[in-house]
Amino acid sequence: MTNPLVACRHCGTLHERVPIERGAMACCNLCGYVLYRQSYFTLDGWLSLVLTTLVVFGIANYFPIVTLNVQAMSVHATLPHALFLTWQYGHYTLAIMTGMFAFWLPLSQILCCLWALMVVRSGRLPADFPYGMRLLSFAEPWSMVPVLMLAIFVALVKFAGFATINPGPAMLAFGVLTLLLTALSRLSALRLWRHAEDAGLAPYTTAEELSDAPHASCLTCGMVQPLPASDEGVACVRCRSITHLRKPRPFSRVWALIIAAWVAYVPANVLPVMRIKTAISDTEHTILGGVIELWRLGSPDLAVIVFIASVVVPMTKLIALMALMLQNRWRGHRAQRQRTRLYELVEFIGQWSMLDVFVVILMTSMANFPGISQVMAGPAAVSFGLVVIMTMLAAMSYDPRRGWDARNLGSDPMRGLTPQAQHNAGSDPVRGPTPSSAQQRKA
Repeated sequence: MTNPLVACRHCGTLHERVPIERGAMACCNLCGYVLYRQSYFTLDGWLSLVLTTLVVFGIANYFPIVTLNVQAMSVHATLPHALFLTWQYGHYTLAIMTGMFAFWLPLSQILCCLWALMVVRSGRLPADFPYGMRLLSFAEPWSMVPVLMLAIFVALVKFAGFATINPGPAMLAFGVLTLLLTALSRLSALRLWRHAEDAGLAPYTTAEELSDAPHASCLTCGMVQPLPASDEGVACVRCRSITHLRKPRPFSRVWALIIAAWVAYVPANVLPVMRIKTAISDTEHTILGGVIELWRLGSPDLAVIVFIASVVVPMTKLIALMALMLQNRWRGHRAQRQRTRLYELVEFIGQWSMLDVFVVILMTSMANFPGISQVMAGPAAVSFGLVVIMTMLAAMSYDPRRGWDARNLGSDPMRGLTPQAQHNAGSDPVRGPTPSSAQQRKA
C-alpha cells in the first residue's frame, strides 16, 4: 500500500507518512517540526477520554468553583454566573469574548472530537464531516481552559484575606478538565483526518501522483495537492476550505495586526483593568497595580506569574513577530531554524496573556456582595483581550514557509526527507523507498 504524503507546516517539505511505533513522533529533517505523532490510544481509547472530558466539563460549569462567606452572606461563584454578571454590568464585548474562550469554544472542541470519533469508528464519513473538522480546527487554538484554571488560583489569592473561602466541586473539576483538554489537544483535526485516511474513508495524495506543479497541504485537513503559484486560493479537493500555496499577503496582514496590537497595548496597561467598590471605598486597579497587590498579599510567586503572563508575554510576542517580519532574508539553514523556533514560541505562549482578563471575570462573581463589595471590569480588560486576539491572529497570518522558500530546492518535489520508523531515539532509520528518512524520537 502506498503511503500518504504530508507536508511540513513550517518549511513546506514533502514527506511520506509511514507507520511509527506508539509514543513516537516523526520530525521534519529540514526544520525539525513535528509532522505527526503515534498515540498510545486507539480510537476507543480516545472516545473514552472525550466522553470523560465532556462529563467533567459539565461538572466544572454547573457546580460552584468556590463559596465565599462574608458577614453571614454567601456567594457561590461559577463561570456562567461570572459571565452573566459581566453582561449585566454592560460589558457585552468582554462577556462575549471570555464566554467564547472559556466556555463555548472548549465545548465545541469536545463535541466535535466526540462526533468525529464516532463517525470514523462507524466506518462511514457523512457529507458534513469536513465542516465539523473545520469547526474543530478553528476552535483548537482559542480554547483557553488552562489559562482559566490559573486565573482561578490568582483570584482566590486576591480574596484570601477578605472572605472565608470554601472550595467547590468545580475547583477540582477545572483542574481535571485542564489535564484532559491538554491531552485532547493532541486529537487535532489533522489527526482525525489521518485516522479517516488509515480507515480508508478519506482520499489522500501519494508520491506517484505528484506532478511538476507546485504542491502544498491544506492547513485544515492536511491533504497535499497541486495549487497555483499565485496568491489565488482554491477549494481543497477534500474538505472544500480555501487553500493557498502560501498564506496570502502576510506582510501587510501581520504588520497591520502588530501595529493594532501595540495601539491597544497602551490603554491595556494605562487604564484600569477593574473597579472595586466597597462600603468605604471605590478604587480602580491597573494590571501592574494587581501585580503589586499580589506581592503585598504574600504571593510573590503568583505575582511573578501574572507579571510574566500579562506584561512580558504580550511584549515578547509583539517583539518576536516584528523580528520575524524584519529578518526575512535567507541566511542559511541554522538561522532559519532559529526563526522557526521563535515562531513556535510565539504560537505556544499565544493564549496565556488572557490571564488577567479571566481574573477580572472571576472576581466579578466572587465579590458580588451588594452593599459590601463589588468588582466590575474596567476599560483595560477589553483592550487587553483585543491585544491577545490580534497577536494570535498575527501569528496565524505569518507563514514560516516563505522563509524556507528562499533556499534553492531545484525541481525535485521529493527532495524532502521521508519519516520512517526507528526503534529508539538515535538509532539508524529503516530505509524507505525515498533517498533518506526524517528523524523520529519519543514523544
